[in-house]
Amino acid sequence: MKIAYISTYPPRECGLATFNQNLVNALSLNPSYDASKSFIVALNESDQLDEHHYPNEVKFVIRQQNQNDYIEAADFINNSDVDTCIIEHEFGIYGGNSGVFLLSLINRLKKPFVTILHTVLKEPNFMQQTIIKEIALKSSKIVVMSKKAVLFLNSIYQIPSNQIKLIEHGVPDLEPIIENEVSQSELFKNRKVLFTFGLISRNKGLETVIKALPSIVAQHPDVLYVILGNTHPGVVKHNGEEYRDSLKTLAKDLGVENNIAFVNKFVSEEELHQYLTACYLYITPYLNEAQITSGTLSYAVGAGAAVVSTPYWHAQELLADNRGKLFDFKNDEQLATIVNTLLSNKDKHAELKQNAYRYGLKLRWPAIGNVYLDVLGEALAKGEKPKRAVPPIIDVDSMPALNLNHIALLTDDTGIIQHARFGIPNLKEGYCIDDNARALIMALMAYEQDKNPKAVKLMPIYLSFIQYMQTDNGNFRNFLSFNRNYLDEVGSEDSFGRTIWSLGYLIASAPNNSYREFGREILSHSIPHFKDLKYLRGMANTIIGLAYYLSVHPGDELLVKEINQLAKSLTDSYKQNKDGDWHWFEDILTYDNAILPLALLHHYEATGNQESYKIAMESVQFLNTFSFENGYLNPVGNAGWMKKHGKNPIYDQQAIETMAMVLLYSKVFEITKNDQYLNQMQMSYEWFLGKNSLHIPLYDFETHGCADGLQFNSVNRNQGAESTLAYFISHLAVLKVAEIEYETLSSLLEEAEKCT
Repeated sequence: MKIAYISTYPPRECGLATFNQNLVNALSLNPSYDASKSFIVALNESDQLDEHHYPNEVKFVIRQQNQNDYIEAADFINNSDVDTCIIEHEFGIYGGNSGVFLLSLINRLKKPFVTILHTVLKEPNFMQQTIIKEIALKSSKIVVMSKKAVLFLNSIYQIPSNQIKLIEHGVPDLEPIIENEVSQSELFKNRKVLFTFGLISRNKGLETVIKALPSIVAQHPDVLYVILGNTHPGVVKHNGEEYRDSLKTLAKDLGVENNIAFVNKFVSEEELHQYLTACYLYITPYLNEAQITSGTLSYAVGAGAAVVSTPYWHAQELLADNRGKLFDFKNDEQLATIVNTLLSNKDKHAELKQNAYRYGLKLRWPAIGNVYLDVLGEALAKGEKPKRAVPPIIDVDSMPALNLNHIALLTDDTGIIQHARFGIPNLKEGYCIDDNARALIMALMAYEQDKNPKAVKLMPIYLSFIQYMQTDNGNFRNFLSFNRNYLDEVGSEDSFGRTIWSLGYLIASAPNNSYREFGREILSHSIPHFKDLKYLRGMANTIIGLAYYLSVHPGDELLVKEINQLAKSLTDSYKQNKDGDWHWFEDILTYDNAILPLALLHHYEATGNQESYKIAMESVQFLNTFSFENGYLNPVGNAGWMKKHGKNPIYDQQAIETMAMVLLYSKVFEITKNDQYLNQMQMSYEWFLGKNSLHIPLYDFETHGCADGLQFNSVNRNQGAESTLAYFISHLAVLKVAEIEYETLSSLLEEAEKCT
């Protein structure tokens, strides 16, 4: 059997990489396995192909955020001699929102494959659930490592049991240690060692053990708590060693700094086995139950260690039948009691070790590898999975890869140019704050999506432009000539509102405090002008910006008052114009229409105002009555607009109108969780890609710009900033749907982003 493995791989320091290497080595022991023709497709976390010095078995490297690499990897595997594939899945190792780029690979893959799910989320957002369902649909078998994972796949993801195989996490098959160098080291000598290992991050709950130390040390002064492992690379990247330093400070404050030691390195399995054998107790103090698989816990049991753990899902199963002891999350007093009991009672301690060791014998890699070979044999017998008849609601495969080349072309050191002739910037038209505000929003969304480096470079240009256009009294000009002369004294209310939107979004999601503080300063200076707004779209855009601001500063009473007053103006206008089946804010639908109900939904989210929610949903239903009559989006045309009780003139259709529809339906879905709105969001987005009344794409796959409008017999081939930004904001909004808020989403995502 010849196998291609898709996963991380050493020397990348990652639990998934170690697992994959162990699996390869275990399968290599079987005579039916052809190691010479099998190979690894390795995942890199950066854009550098040579980021790691891989061994010879790695034949292809995927750069995590480069979608084309996934497609090329599938072609590479298809053209190879391998019989089947193993895909190791963690949301955090694949690119795109929730790792959606993996779908590009599996939908192109022609070899049967088995997928190993290292994480199964109890409360997935839509994108995460969609991805797992799609993987399951295409996989010959889904492998999980706990009974709880099987239950979740059945009940939450609707994956049948016959599609799932439970194979417990393998553990090293190491010989008994005769002379343990670790136990004889100066660190361990004459100490009773409590031990934790793995990549360090806040969710590991190490502070719980440190808080328990004073009570433990009072009875057993020779106790030493050893923490082995580097800080998680993602944590180091964003926060350095802040967490590790905080643990040291906590130990010092509690007077146990001499009873704790950090060993900052990534060790081999042989050395880890020595640590596990030398320690008295192994402790996993995770902060919540959302850990479906723990490789570190499996290793400890496999080594025959006495384990004390919080009751996360994997621990509940693996430590059952007196193979370990459990204590409640964050309960340092209970932990101290258990540890003191085991330190004082050698018989109970020995019983735990013996039970763990016996159970661990069946988890050793040679035995586990044989089970995997059986599963792969079944996959090979089945052959290729049938093609999916109906695509998912969000068909990520049909979406172009994010490419900001045209945006970069339109942007110089002043800002983004308003217009373009075909794909060439029209410098004569200069700049406007409208487009630079949209560009700032787009850049922030791109940064949130995949830390897009081009977006990071563009961001300060757009923010600087906004600051340059602010007047001394806090208002904003709109137009600037190419030679940087102001062309107006005060901009439109629309441009004012869009600027506030961009500033609010910046304050809520800035990549650093400098940008956030700068944005807040500009926004604060503009507040006196909120009360002077007279037009609904200026108010609506301002409401959206204030809602984003309040999402991170909910206690700002002044801006709560301002957003409520602006929302009241919208709801009052709706009540005045509502008539029979005309559920709208004016007696005509003109441009950027969906912004009005979108603003009320943002107001509802920020304040809980039920009237805003009710009116927003009524107006959404009204839009639905005519927007999708033929199975695709027909936004309101600008040839006379749509008058009260009249008909949609259809043409010309503008990209900005479609963007507003995409944002509206994504927000409605985020609030209601109703799949109907996902479908409408996707249909709206696909307007750019050719699912429109002329069946002509407006997005240009060559220039990566977007046509300026859909006319009755053609498209406007100019590709200015407004339409191109409308496309990219829509594109990013579709992907951002995966970030639906759940009560415990933040902790689940933290687990999903780890390699183990």
